[in-house]
Amino acid sequence: MNQVYVAVDIGASSGRLILSSMEEGKLQLQEVHRFANGFTNHHGKCVWDIDHLLAETIKGLAIVKSRGHNSCMVGIDTWAVDYLLLGDDGKRLQEAFSYRDSRTAETMGKVFNNIPQEEIYRKTGIQFLQFNTLYQLYEEEKDKLAQTKQILLIPDYLNYRLTGKAVQEVTNASTTQLFNVQTRTYDEELLKIIGLKPDQFPEIVEPGTFIGKLDHALFPSYDLPDCDVYTVASHDTASAVVGTPGEGNNWAFLSSGTWSLIGIESAHPIVTETAFKEAFTNEAGMNRTTRFLKNIIGMWVMQEIRRILPQDYNFARFVVEAKKEKPFQQFVNFNEDRFLNPHNMVAEIQAYCASTNQKIPKTAGELAGCVYSNLAIIYAIAMNKLTELTGQSIESLHIVGGGANNAYLNQLTADVSGKTVYAGPAEATAIGNVLVQMMAAGEVATIEEARRLIRSSFEISKFEPKTLDREKLIKQFKEVTNDEFVD
Repeated sequence: MNQVYVAVDIGASSGRLILSSMEEGKLQLQEVHRFANGFTNHHGKCVWDIDHLLAETIKGLAIVKSRGHNSCMVGIDTWAVDYLLLGDDGKRLQEAFSYRDSRTAETMGKVFNNIPQEEIYRKTGIQFLQFNTLYQLYEEEKDKLAQTKQILLIPDYLNYRLTGKAVQEVTNASTTQLFNVQTRTYDEELLKIIGLKPDQFPEIVEPGTFIGKLDHALFPSYDLPDCDVYTVASHDTASAVVGTPGEGNNWAFLSSGTWSLIGIESAHPIVTETAFKEAFTNEAGMNRTTRFLKNIIGMWVMQEIRRILPQDYNFARFVVEAKKEKPFQQFVNFNEDRFLNPHNMVAEIQAYCASTNQKIPKTAGELAGCVYSNLAIIYAIAMNKLTELTGQSIESLHIVGGGANNAYLNQLTADVSGKTVYAGPAEATAIGNVLVQMMAAGEVATIEEARRLIRSSFEISKFEPKTLDREKLIKQFKEVTNDEFVD
């Protein structure tokens, strides 16, 4: 029987278990369990129900066993930055705070009183976001930190609950803004500012490390398979990049979902002054690479427009309506903070257009067209910045994740950037999770072979750029938006 792999892929709003194996030379995926996720209010704080996530993971593994699979490999990926504090007895000292909690709204300034921003960036290479682990830990009660034996990020904690063994996987560790990109360990100066010591974190390990076997004694109520638990690229974006079918060196990735993360795989971190000013980030990737990328607002804008509009539009209908309109009728920089969490996204877009003396989008098609047109421009500018900062020529863009299904936006992106766009697979995160397991098992030898397997197993759509005055369009966008990112 073929080796069976289980990807546990948990996002901020849902999780699922994907069963995978090789059949006739192709990678097969089957979703066996899906469950809801989301933060809850606990005494006025936003926290995750971590026991729910563990219970649903175990339920999913029981389903795997019920389908005749007595053994499997398992890897877990989740979102980044959030964590658990464990005491001497290995039990939680508190609930897992969500990055959406407001406790860190004013924290960055407090940290900068201890160390300059530029120095933090030189050490960590990470973009400054108020919810980074650095700022969350800074806000913890000092006596609670003193009681803390171990600090585990979310996927590492779930692995610990499955096996009883604690490690810290590097792709997620690198997002904390505590990880020194030169030493590839937690930075002692930053830890000291918080009031922590290096030995309060477990060993940092690479993707594909064997953690241990699932401890059946911990879950006596379930009939579970014999599971070997491995680290994968446990930050979901890192798994998505592993699952991106790029070929050669001259390509960029765009992981497209609620957020759009656009970047390249670099052999080394890039922590220059320009990269700092442009808010690019350096996160650890597979095989000790660096994912040098830019965080851009993504389908969040469309999700909010859908929530506000009185009619129930699905995303496919938004595309149909947008295609009826002429593109590039407004120039809006959706990277501005005002679009992060407005009370009414439609009103916010309309107010922006009014304040910049532009045509105000009103219908569903006009609003969707405005979003798609401007995202395409922002993606194109980000690719230009990537080339400027790295010296690497980019010939193509690979779009993966749910946004890969939007053929209209894919074509606009090709047109504005002048690059060939490849779209798919939409399931890149789960695929990347599985491929790391396959490399650990020896069924796939290299990342290049893994990406060839993706290209032969899944449909990849291709979009060639059409004739367009790109330079004029980008110049107009810059003039209207007047934002530092696009200067």
